[in-house]
Amino acid sequence: MSYRIRRAGRAEIPLLVRFNQAMALESEDKPLDGPTIDAGLQNLFDRPSDGYYLIALDDNDAAVGAMMLTFEWSDWRNGRFWWIQSVYVTPTHRRHGVYRALHEHVRRAALADPEVCGLRLYVERENRGAMATYAAMGMAETHYRLFEEEFDRT
Repeated sequence: MSYRIRRAGRAEIPLLVRFNQAMALESEDKPLDGPTIDAGLQNLFDRPSDGYYLIALDDNDAAVGAMMLTFEWSDWRNGRFWWIQSVYVTPTHRRHGVYRALHEHVRRAALADPEVCGLRLYVERENRGAMATYAAMGMAETHYRLFEEEFDRT
């Protein structure tokens, strides 16, 4: 099966909310608040310089996957990393090349932009399937660990 990749539009926000909720529940057993995700997506669409979503469509134009790209400037490399985030593929389309189509689309675009110095993503420690997929796409685990401090703004 072939997949068409395109930028998501505001009309897909309800779909992206559902995809994000499903992904968080599956990968982290974490329920996410729909209105919060909706507001976050609205803000992303208002600020395209922060990032954007891609949608994978099957031969019937049904959305079967999505990923978000965000950007990080690296002074060490004088370039920009593109971060792959919020990846979701519908269960019936997993292991059918949806992620590969999304990843290859992003990789081609990144290679065509002389300012981009690489692709990055983070993955749950126990998600061995995703790690194998990322390795098969040519990505390598780094020696960095991720630390964060979340602020409760509610």
